[in-house]
Amino acid sequence: EFGRRAIMAARQTLISRIMELEKDEIFKRYSNRIGDIVLGEVHQILKREVLVIDDATGNELVLPRGEMIRADFFRKGDMVRAVIRNVDMRNNTPVIIISRTDSEFLAKLMEQEVPEVEDGLITIKKIVRLPGERAKVAVESYDDRIDPVGACVGMKGSRIHGIVRELRNENIDIVNFTNNSQLFIQRALTPAKVTSIELDEERMRASVFLKPDQVSLAIGKGGSNIKLASKLTGYEIDVYRDSDDPTDMEDVDLEEFSDEIEAWVIDQLKGIGCDTARSVLALNREELIRRTDLEEETVDELLKILAREFED
Repeated sequence: EFGRRAIMAARQTLISRIMELEKDEIFKRYSNRIGDIVLGEVHQILKREVLVIDDATGNELVLPRGEMIRADFFRKGDMVRAVIRNVDMRNNTPVIIISRTDSEFLAKLMEQEVPEVEDGLITIKKIVRLPGERAKVAVESYDDRIDPVGACVGMKGSRIHGIVRELRNENIDIVNFTNNSQLFIQRALTPAKVTSIELDEERMRASVFLKPDQVSLAIGKGGSNIKLASKLTGYEIDVYRDSDDPTDMEDVDLEEFSDEIEAWVIDQLKGIGCDTARSVLALNREELIRRTDLEEETVDELLKILAREFED
C-alpha cells in the first residue's frame, strides 16, 4: 500500500512538473513574439474580454474590451487578427494579451500588405491612432526612386484598402516624413491645405494659417485631425484663419459675441487657435475642456451660444 501511494505521489509530482515546464515554454515563446500578428478563432465572449484560440498553436489568447476597436463585434467561431501586446504570469499561468488598437498592429498590417515596408526599403517612422476613427503614419524611403506614400497606398488604393477594412474603416493618412518641421506639420495636417506656418521651437508650438474653407479640414471631426497631427509632429498646433476677402461671411469672429461671451473666455479660445465660431464648433466638448482652462458649464453655455448663430 505504501509503495502504491509513493508511486501515485511521484506520478502527480511529475505531471505537475511537466505542466510547469509547458507553461514556462508558452510564456517564453509568446514573450519573444510580442509585436507579432496572430490569427485566432473566437472561443468565448465574456463581459470584459474575448477569449481566442491561436490558430497556429491552440493556445488561449485574451482580447480585452479596451484593446478592441469600438466597431468590433465578434461571434463565436469568427476569425480575429490582432497583435501580441504583452504576456503576463497570473497564478503561475501565462496570460497572452492581444490588441487591435495598438499602433504596432497597424505597423504589422502594413508590413504584410506593403512589400517595400517588409523589405526595409520604406521605414515607418511613427504611427498615431484614434482606433477605428483615424490614423496618421509617417513613412520614409532612403531610395529616391521609391515614392513611400504611393507605395503604401498602392495602385488605386489597393494596398491600403485591405488595412482600412481590417481596422473597421479607420481613415489612414500616409505622410511623407521629413526633418523640416514646417513641411512635416504641413503634411501632417492633410487633407487641409496650409497657407503658412510660424514655429515657436522653444515652446514646441506651431501657429498654422489656413484659408477659411480649410480650417475645419485641419481640425477634423471632433478635433481628430489636429490632435493626431500634434502627436505625430510633437508640436502643439494652433490654427488660424488667413483671409483677405471682406465678403467672407461663412463664419463669425468671436469678438462679435462679446456681449454674450466674456472677454477672458474669448482670449482662452484664441489661445488655442480658435478665433471664429465655426473653428470652436469644429472641436468637441472634451477637446475644448482639455485644451483650455474653461469649466464644463462654461463650455456647454459657449457651445449653445455659438450654435444658435447658425440655426435656420
